[in-house]
Amino acid sequence: MKAFLLAAGLGTRLRPITDTVPKCMLVIDDRPLLDVWLDAFVQAGVDEVLVNLHHLPDVVRDHLAARGRPPMVRTAFEPELLGSAGTLLANRRWVENEEFFLACYADNLTDFDLRALIEAHRERGAIATLTAFHSESPSAGGVLELDDSGRVIGFTEKPADPVSDLTNAGMYAFRPSVIDEIHGQPPVDIGYHLLPKLVGRAFAVPVECYFRDVGTVDAYRRARKERPARALR
Repeated sequence: MKAFLLAAGLGTRLRPITDTVPKCMLVIDDRPLLDVWLDAFVQAGVDEVLVNLHHLPDVVRDHLAARGRPPMVRTAFEPELLGSAGTLLANRRWVENEEFFLACYADNLTDFDLRALIEAHRERGAIATLTAFHSESPSAGGVLELDDSGRVIGFTEKPADPVSDLTNAGMYAFRPSVIDEIHGQPPVDIGYHLLPKLVGRAFAVPVECYFRDVGTVDAYRRARKERPARALR
C-alpha cells in the first residue's frame, strides 16, 4: 500500500517558527509530526510513502536519512508549489497500478487509526473515502454534508456561512482514477478543485478521537499541551 504525505507548504501561519523549521518537522511530545505520520502509516500497513517537499527540504531529507526504520520513503521536491491535488497529478505513475492509495496532510495531529479509513474504503468500493470531524471553526476548512449512509452530498471549501461543523479532516483513500478528475495549472488544491467534483460519489468516515489542525502558532501550542496529557491517560 502507498501513501502521500503532503508536507510541502510554507507554513506561513506558523511564522516565525517555520522560518527555520518546516511544518512537518514541528515537534509534538518529543517527535516531529513527520515521524508521527510515518509510524501511523506503518501501523496501517503502508509500505511506501511519498513526501512532497518545498520549504527547507534538506531538513526533512536529513531527518529521513537518519530515521532508519520503515516505511520506505521517497521525496518529491517541488521548486514551485503544485498544490495538494497537483502533487497527486505530478506523481500519478507512482500509484497508477494500485487498487487505492492514501493521502494525508502532514500538519494535522490525530489519534485516528488509518485502518478504519482503509476498511471503510474497501467496503464501499467508492472512488474516494474522506474523513470528517466536528470543528470549532468550520469556516476555516472544507465543510461536508452527508446523507444517512455516509455519502458526501455537499462540499464547500472555507464557506463564509457553513451549513454545519462537519469538516474535512484531510485523510483520504483514493482510487487512482480520481487523478483523472484533476485539471488546470498548478497550484491545484484537493479541497477547492477536486473534492467538489466527487460529491455524490465519495463517502466519509467520522473522526471521533483526538484531532488538531496544527496550522497556526496557537494551535501548535495547544497541541503540545494536549498530546502529553493524552499520553498519560
